[in-house]
Amino acid sequence: MNKDTIALEENEEISEMKKINEELSESNTILENAYLELVETLRLAVEAKDTYTRGHSDRVSAYSVLLGEKLGLSSRKLKTLKIGGIFHDIGKIGVPDSILLKERGLTESEFAEIKKHPLVGAEMLAPVSYFKNIIPIIKYHHERYDGTGYPAGLKGEDIPYLARIVAVADSFDAMTSKRSYRNSLTRKKVIKQLEIGKGTQFDPQIADAMLDIIINEPEKIKEVQKI
Repeated sequence: MNKDTIALEENEEISEMKKINEELSESNTILENAYLELVETLRLAVEAKDTYTRGHSDRVSAYSVLLGEKLGLSSRKLKTLKIGGIFHDIGKIGVPDSILLKERGLTESEFAEIKKHPLVGAEMLAPVSYFKNIIPIIKYHHERYDGTGYPAGLKGEDIPYLARIVAVADSFDAMTSKRSYRNSLTRKKVIKQLEIGKGTQFDPQIADAMLDIIINEPEKIKEVQKI
């Protein structure tokens, strides 16, 4: 086999590999677009159940990203936080409206139903490989730093880091949003609650990052609250 023939065959192999890579890239783009469409559909399904929490998942997502940036996380982890924040309450699709929309205090059995939503959400998304990085966020965002949270009673650094971030973002939005049963808390009261919660409900480092944003970058908070 002469050199020209070998060179021709090598060029054909390179051309074929480029074609395969282009097809794979196109397939990945199609899958990613389908994934993002599914994200949007499920997000709307959650928020359609409760008008009082409309916009909550988007705000939690945005606050989580702000915290991630403040804590110096990579762009990959910021993307995981963004999607995880949107999906953190997806398991509430399985909570009966009579409980989810109840304006008065929940009974012990009703609260037990609410507490199932992290596990329900994780189970819902487990079959989809694209969601594997956000499942720990969904499953553990109600864990508390002192180990008294749910569903697993994880403590401190045993709680996945991104879940700890979303936990702070979730609580902050809950405190600063009006509910059917109460008005939003004042800035002073929110700061006090975050201070009190350091080391018990919240990872102290993450709570401090949230306080830093509230005190020194209030314009970023106001921008998210427009959602």
